[in-house]
Amino acid sequence: MELEIYVVDAFTDTNFKGNSAAVIPINDWLDDELMQNIAAENNLSETAFIKAIGINQYEIRWFSPLTEIDFCGHATLAASFVLFNHLGCDGELEFLTTKVGKLQVTQLTNMRIQMSFPNLAPSPIEVVPEDLYEGLSIKPQSVLKSEQAYFAVMASADEVKDIQYQSETLKRLAPFDVVVTAKADDDSKHDFISRYFWPANGGDEDPVTGSIHAGLAPYWSSILNKTALVAQQASARSGVLYCQIDNDRVLVSGYGTLYLLGTIYV
Repeated sequence: MELEIYVVDAFTDTNFKGNSAAVIPINDWLDDELMQNIAAENNLSETAFIKAIGINQYEIRWFSPLTEIDFCGHATLAASFVLFNHLGCDGELEFLTTKVGKLQVTQLTNMRIQMSFPNLAPSPIEVVPEDLYEGLSIKPQSVLKSEQAYFAVMASADEVKDIQYQSETLKRLAPFDVVVTAKADDDSKHDFISRYFWPANGGDEDPVTGSIHAGLAPYWSSILNKTALVAQQASARSGVLYCQIDNDRVLVSGYGTLYLLGTIYV
């Protein structure tokens, strides 16, 4: 079997920045084990499989090298980039998912791809797991939690950039990941920054994580009293995300750039 594969750098307009995702259009769903093996072979943060079920309507599933993922923003952006720029789609796309419902995606006039996510704001917790404190080199000011991750709020942007983490310790928090975040410096062009660690579900540090901004954006919106925010994920590759609170939805947008178009044989 021959399958087309696209590799897109998401949340950046520059190759080798942002977060890479593989996108594989299919006519019929492959066996789960085969899709997982393909994702492991790709060894990218995510591989997205998309299946057309109607005009501008697709089912989408995401796989890390280790497991199927409930919700992935950067691979959704990558899939949308492929559909808009290489497979002839225009207008609004709709992705059907098994865990987070329908995701609407549009391409803006400035070529940013805008995704509509559910509002997944985190909630404060009373008891913080010791593994979270032990797994981070700097103690957070506060900790919140969503269905996806623990949110460790740090005192400064420098703490987010400087923090070290212990993968084996954070892995014990499974199935939850860990995002560390802080308000950006006053002279920054960003409103807040973050880093994302997910040793239990995909790897040590994720370069740019679209899905977690469905929680980060509403949190920082309430803190900063702003509905439109610019976020930086301060990984080694880095990425920029444009976020807007729209009632019960979170609009997250960014750029993409194609790195690879090829064929895989399975």
